[in-house]
Amino acid sequence: MIIDLRSDTVTNPTAGMKEAMFSAPIGDDVFGEDPTVNALEEKIAEMFGMEAGIFCPSGTMTNQIAIRLHTRIQTEVICHKYSHIYLYEGGGIMANSLASVKLLDGNLGKISDEQIKASISPDDVHAPETSLVSLENTMNKGGGSIYTLDEVRPIREVCDEHGLKLHLDGARFFNAITETGDDPSQWGSLFNTISICLSKGLGCPVGSVLLGSKADIKRARKVRKVFGGGMRQAGFLAAAGIYALDNQVERLKEDHARARKVGEIMTAQSFVSEVYPVATNIVIAKLDGVSPEVLLGQMEEKGIRAVRFGSDLIRFVTHHDFGDDHLTEFEKVIRSM
Repeated sequence: MIIDLRSDTVTNPTAGMKEAMFSAPIGDDVFGEDPTVNALEEKIAEMFGMEAGIFCPSGTMTNQIAIRLHTRIQTEVICHKYSHIYLYEGGGIMANSLASVKLLDGNLGKISDEQIKASISPDDVHAPETSLVSLENTMNKGGGSIYTLDEVRPIREVCDEHGLKLHLDGARFFNAITETGDDPSQWGSLFNTISICLSKGLGCPVGSVLLGSKADIKRARKVRKVFGGGMRQAGFLAAAGIYALDNQVERLKEDHARARKVGEIMTAQSFVSEVYPVATNIVIAKLDGVSPEVLLGQMEEKGIRAVRFGSDLIRFVTHHDFGDDHLTEFEKVIRSM
């Protein structure tokens, strides 16, 4: 048995999702003629109470399009120092938008309104002009930590006060609201743009949707084209997204319950000094007396895959292909090490 907990991107489509994909009506999306892509974009935009959406191959693309929309050369993006848009998107903020970045520290990967307000660049010839604030929910490097609406509302107020745009990297957004019980429309009212990834916890093979105003999404289509993201008969992929939104949101609670159990198992091990609070489906363990490379190698030999997440950290991510039988085997292997 191979237990792959490197990411929730390693999943296979369910039988129901495959059936939805194979039976989807399709057309040419670049011409705006794929009915299933159009249906996905309209469906998710309506869920969030936002005007429009655009389907893209990846969350990196939707994030980078949003940054392009809200910045220009010599402007600046404020985000946490561990943000995906900064650490894991190939230097795209610079390469795609020629923008600067101001990195903030914060508890479990989250930043506050007070931090943001204090970090806005002055109107000074020596400084870039701050134009965008980006948040991430859930926060990957924070162990799947969750922003609450009460934390975001004052950030929106700071952005409004200073004329800044606010973007949400919602890579695992539905993991977050499965725990909080929020309605997506509550979040849609707070952000200029939101990126929703379908290929992580929701289990789709490909795809993310960028949400925003009609004007922003019209511009986004040109940027997507420049980035090489114009897909043709993409309805096969969009159908997976529709299926996931209809059928695979509530089950995220199962991933979270298993992640908490993984956290408990790791906490009990002598070679683990700390486990980050487990809020959703990500478990980050801090090691003591053994390097990530050594431990990961030992785990790989016994059929368990995870990833190095820092000089002394490893990460596990639960997903719909990790069931109770896998959890039982995981516990057996880890306790034997």
